[in-house]
Amino acid sequence: MSPIALPAADEHAPYYGKYVALIGPDSLAALETQARTTAALLAATPEERGGFRYAEGKWSVKEVVGHLADAERVFAYRAMRIGRADTTDLAGFDENQYVPAGRFDRRALKDLAAEFAAVRAATLALARSFDAEALLRRGSANGSPVSARALLAIIAGHEAHHVGLLRERYGLKG
Repeated sequence: MSPIALPAADEHAPYYGKYVALIGPDSLAALETQARTTAALLAATPEERGGFRYAEGKWSVKEVVGHLADAERVFAYRAMRIGRADTTDLAGFDENQYVPAGRFDRRALKDLAAEFAAVRAATLALARSFDAEALLRRGSANGSPVSARALLAIIAGHEAHHVGLLRERYGLKG
């Protein structure tokens, strides 16, 4: 598959620029690399570390992993609809409602890691299904214009952001 170039700044809301800036020039390569490196990081994390929070009111390691899976599903769904030429404004979501409702702390970290790996495998299959025209299609999500390729970059950048926090603030190594 050909590389998926980063989106132009007008292909996503300004807020997402911080995520896009965290990955290299090829969104597909970033997604593929993360599939391996994040799986290794989570596999090296002991189960007892899954409930760790670096500060009061912050998500646990398990909640971060659950959030990554949920957010990637939402972003990939948006990419699929936009890539398939759907021009409907797609609804937003509130991660601060999703995380408590997900009850991720009740699950084993290895199960959450496996779920996230399955979500990423589906995202990669979707990304590889897009031709150049589909990647450049634009739609609207949460009231803002966005392209299919921007959503793929956002997925990779969002993961890079949270994995960085898992390493820096949660002390995960692997």
